Amino acid sequence: MYQVVRKLFFTECRCAEESSKTYEELFAKLDTNKDGKVDVSELKAGLAAMGIQTGKAAAQKIVSSGDQNNDDGLDFSEFSKYLKEHEKKLRLTFKSLDKNNDGRIDFTEIQHSLADLGMDITKEEAEKILQSIDVDGTMTVDWNEWREHFLFNPATNLQDIIRYWKHSTVLDIGDSLAIPDEFTEEEKTTGLWWKQLSAGAMAGAVSRTGTAPLDRMKVFMQVHSSKSNKISLAGGFKQMLKEGGAMSLWRGNGINVLKIAPETAIKFMAYEQYKKLLSSEPGKVKTHERFMAGSLAGATAQTAIYPMEVMKTRLTLRKTGQYSGMFDCAKKILKKEGVRAFYKGYIPNILGIIPYAGIDLAVYESLKNFWLANYAKDTANPGVLVLLGCGTISSTCGQLASYPLALIRTRMQAQASIEGSEQLPMNLMVKKILEKEGFFGLYRGILPNFMKVIPAVSISYVVYEYMRSGLGIQK
Repeated sequence: MYQVVRKLFFTECRCAEESSKTYEELFAKLDTNKDGKVDVSELKAGLAAMGIQTGKAAAQKIVSSGDQNNDDGLDFSEFSKYLKEHEKKLRLTFKSLDKNNDGRIDFTEIQHSLADLGMDITKEEAEKILQSIDVDGTMTVDWNEWREHFLFNPATNLQDIIRYWKHSTVLDIGDSLAIPDEFTEEEKTTGLWWKQLSAGAMAGAVSRTGTAPLDRMKVFMQVHSSKSNKISLAGGFKQMLKEGGAMSLWRGNGINVLKIAPETAIKFMAYEQYKKLLSSEPGKVKTHERFMAGSLAGATAQTAIYPMEVMKTRLTLRKTGQYSGMFDCAKKILKKEGVRAFYKGYIPNILGIIPYAGIDLAVYESLKNFWLANYAKDTANPGVLVLLGCGTISSTCGQLASYPLALIRTRMQAQASIEGSEQLPMNLMVKKILEKEGFFGLYRGILPNFMKVIPAVSISYVVYEYMRSGLGIQK
């Protein structure tokens, strides 16, 4: 069977008649129930018999891509057409990667291709990817090896492999301090970038709404909880329900969702501009330059939408009847406290971007490298669970590092709305918390914050996938 595949796909010169005959031979072997079509289970079992391991999702993708009459299977004409088209795409990809046109891809060409997509990897990591494709052990990949590896893999190019590991910000855990997503030139020119951003914004909106009660509890504990006034999760929820009913658990969620769109748009546009300003070579951005551009873009977006952050805190903590809505809240803050009130807590908020983004990126890169070094045997695709796990752990570590600054920011935003509260600057507030409550006083509300991470990640991922398919974004 394996010889049939080699004969079919890896003989450079073959006439159309021989090709058609061998297509028929392979099709006949895969069509085990002889119904004139190859379905997902037959394709998966047939490829496994040839020593080509594919997941059910990959087999499904091959069938879906070639199935023109929507009968959940490939007849002979669909089967042969799919393979011919797929091979054409693979040939174009191979040529684009083969920078020096010597008919072979080496590790430096893989490194350059990844760098063009905004992902710097070491020589060892590039060799690891190369080894998963290289059959003859020459540490280079020729056209036959490339085709043999990818022919029954729905990924048509190296960009698909890289996108597995692109640290996506789609996992919305309520904080918008991560470095923005990287888009290729192709994604920018085809308009795919705005679809990706729209899908991410919708995922963030649903995720934040789903976890809003835990977010309100976190803010409540950050501001009101202390050694003398201990608030438990159950006690806090009971207090909220008693004061404002079930709907009060979603206070502040409207503006929290509303600020996603402007923040995402400003961050994306600022990131592209900062990358151009900071890159030492035009068109190529190194890791540290990307980190600096991302942090500056985050600071720019936060500066522009910060009044909404202050209003979100005030609306989250409001008592029944205190504000009739967002505009009423803005009007009352402006009248009572002036314009400066809309930037209370701004400094700790901006300072929080560096530890959050830096640790998030460093932990993600470490986890990615660990997986590639230890588990990347036959494929560079880690699978959904590994990616979600890496993204969740890195974001959580980023939050843990920047949490004291987030707590200070929230208290400063809320100060004027709490009766009898002192209006303290950042340094004196830190000093007061450490004196009265000790180091752990800076981590009030961390429990509900961590409790919302897994549901937030799960909801945002599921919604994002639905949105991608609805907007016609190919995986």
